[in-house]
Amino acid sequence: MGDSTWLDAHEQAELVRSGQASPSELVDAAIDRIERVNPQLNAVIHERFDKARAEAAGDLPDGPFRGVPLLLKDLGAMSEGDPYHCGAKFLKELGYTADHDSSYVTRFRQAGFVIVGRTNVPEFGSTVTTEPLAYGACHNPWNLDYSTGGSSGGSGAAVASGLTAIAHGNDGGGSIRIPACQNGIVGLKPTRARVSQAPDVGEAWMGGTIDGVLTRSVRDTAAGLDCIAGGEPGDPYPAPPLERPLAQEVGVDPGSLRIGLLDHPLMPGIEANAECAAAVHATGKLLESLGHKVEVSHPEAFGDGEFQGQFVNIVSVASATDLDAWGRKIGRPVTADDVEPGNWLFAEIGRSITAPMYVTSVEWMHQYQRRMAAWWATDGFDILVTPVLNGPPPALGYLSDPEEGLNRVISYLQYTAQFNITGQPGISLPLATSENGLPIGIQFVGDYGREDVLIRLASQLEQAQPWADKHPSVHG
Repeated sequence: MGDSTWLDAHEQAELVRSGQASPSELVDAAIDRIERVNPQLNAVIHERFDKARAEAAGDLPDGPFRGVPLLLKDLGAMSEGDPYHCGAKFLKELGYTADHDSSYVTRFRQAGFVIVGRTNVPEFGSTVTTEPLAYGACHNPWNLDYSTGGSSGGSGAAVASGLTAIAHGNDGGGSIRIPACQNGIVGLKPTRARVSQAPDVGEAWMGGTIDGVLTRSVRDTAAGLDCIAGGEPGDPYPAPPLERPLAQEVGVDPGSLRIGLLDHPLMPGIEANAECAAAVHATGKLLESLGHKVEVSHPEAFGDGEFQGQFVNIVSVASATDLDAWGRKIGRPVTADDVEPGNWLFAEIGRSITAPMYVTSVEWMHQYQRRMAAWWATDGFDILVTPVLNGPPPALGYLSDPEEGLNRVISYLQYTAQFNITGQPGISLPLATSENGLPIGIQFVGDYGREDVLIRLASQLEQAQPWADKHPSVHG
């Protein structure tokens, strides 16, 4: 079979289709890489090796990725009979397991993927660095002293290091794009409701959370999303339909797009990181060389200082609701001793918000969505380009510091959460590198429902400035 470490999911699937490799060989190779490399990374926290080997040797569905190994994030993606701990120590101590598959996990299986394990997350996915007390920090494969981002940090590190070519992630404030940015891979946050969260969730965080994949190639991102996209009966609302599968957009000429650049935070008192700003401008020059119309511009509403407080209201109420729901599942209330202090604080804030206050925040956000959408719909722009984060990957411990961590997270998190609320698709591409050799991702945001435009542009950029041969020092 040869070494499959740096083959993307398409190439691995072709080995199976052509008879050059069996699903069992691909799965065994992935398990070998995890066993050798993961002790340095702490990216995979639940091994599923025996089940994966049995499934690979059995009658797999004849889907487009038959036999390709896949990792699931240990948050949101429930797989029947497997641990489901969400980075929380009380669920770890209880040995909690899922009693059913999330709908998109079933779709992953139907596509032929073989689930080999589950990946590390910050507790309940509530921050942008993966350092849960329950499982310990996940380490960046480019430099083990640095963060992998969050909350899909384990998935990001696993894909970047070649453990698997593709992994599940989800995004409520940047949690696919941020790990993609900090690990030097591709991460697309789909349009709101593009992927159903059935059967357990209709919408979370006012529709701000969404599931997707982290990969090393644009075509894997497109086809991976095709596998899990689509509604389920009873979903509260659908995403706008795409004209054709996203895999068919790879390599399609995007034409000459009108693109706006934003290189600095708009929150008062937050200074722009010079390396990230420079990366945005370098990307602007690359886009111009490809025939796009580039100008310094962004939606005026993007700088509305009230957004942060309204977003905290939405997330805090959700945090309180989630802890109450877990209390019902485990048969006793969840207490401050069960969760990390930051999550308990969020829940306490959520319990202090009355129903009228919450609805007021939702209504404010609805108006914010309309003001943001005008830049695309009325001003005529196709794409907004920003940094993903206001800084390269920080050292482990920097964002989780008990005294200064929250303020540091706010300083970093300047460009992503807005598009969870607007529901627009955004993708992080590995187009820059920091002075100390760490990845810097660039964010591209499309109009509502226009993942097709993002995939066309991302594919063009992948050809113009390839990243496939760039590998971290720690790898499979």
